[in-house]
Amino acid sequence: MKNRKNLGCLIKGTKERGAWAELYFMVLAMSHGLKVSSPYGGLGPYDVGVEDGSGPILRVQVKCTLYQCRAGCYGMSINVKDGSKGRRGYAPGTVDFFAIYIIPTHDWYILPYAVVGDRDANVYFRPSVKGQKYGEYREAWHVLLNAAKDPEGPIDIRACCGEGDSGEARELVRQSAVRKMFRGVFQRGEPTSRKGSEIGGIWPAGCRVHE
Repeated sequence: MKNRKNLGCLIKGTKERGAWAELYFMVLAMSHGLKVSSPYGGLGPYDVGVEDGSGPILRVQVKCTLYQCRAGCYGMSINVKDGSKGRRGYAPGTVDFFAIYIIPTHDWYILPYAVVGDRDANVYFRPSVKGQKYGEYREAWHVLLNAAKDPEGPIDIRACCGEGDSGEARELVRQSAVRKMFRGVFQRGEPTSRKGSEIGGIWPAGCRVHE
């Protein structure tokens, strides 16, 4: 089929187009040998979890745009809703990479979080121009692959929870258990049983999740 790469332009709804971009990113990430997952119910602060089975789970926020602000230049905002306050940038520790897809030109940009930071950012891409601001991140799948192999990655959670620990610490332990469960599925290729005490957040005092 001709112009298959531009089928995303035919999707009118922004939510539907965003979901399509997420699935497209997952397919491409898997084609590079990575394993992918998604926060259940779409309730996480990121869209896709990415790993290679040996390193951390990287949190990727997927964005796409059709908006051409001038000839050859495509723009978009990178922010998140902040209740009645409007919009704000992504807080540190919630996202590791932004994967941005320019639909009309069929270009992916893999931006580390540090490139954007926690600001409410408007970013612009010029795929056909040499020396463009984000040119080094165009199709930079190797950046994602290298980060997935880093044993000191950003989501290697170590937590110990006792009776006196805060609710926040318990939530970190619960999240770590869920990630461990899904990592086991990826590595062994078979279902992993869920223990109610682990997933439900009821832990014996002094227990450790990280191995």
